[in-house]
Amino acid sequence: QVQLVESGGGQVQAGGSLRLSCLLSEYPNTYNRCLGWFRQTPGNEREGVATILVGSHITYYADSVKGRFTISFDNARNTIYLQMNSLEPEDTAKYYCAAPALWSSSSDCFGGRLAGDDFLYWGQGTQVTVSS
Repeated sequence: QVQLVESGGGQVQAGGSLRLSCLLSEYPNTYNRCLGWFRQTPGNEREGVATILVGSHITYYADSVKGRFTISFDNARNTIYLQMNSLEPEDTAKYYCAAPALWSSSSDCFGGRLAGDDFLYWGQGTQVTVSS
């Protein structure tokens, strides 16, 4: 059974950094798959943060995090990372990693649209709180 488990969240002051990790289990063949990070705050819709096409240099970012966040994937560890620098209070949210259905074609990372509907598998989330 496919499982995604996030870690690395916590509380940090504005301007600080955190690195989130997401371990994928039982997800065969991540090559050429689009994996992503999303975030959500209470009462608000889920927001796409970043996606990466595994095996390429293709990444997409929400405008609000460009230049501050970096998504990456470690094949040896089967782990997605989200390096978050220059954190702002507006980044406070629960962060989720996501992977698409095995039968979906995600070779162009869904055109970079950062839409949660393109993803089937989700982690349980990790809380990030940035204080001013």
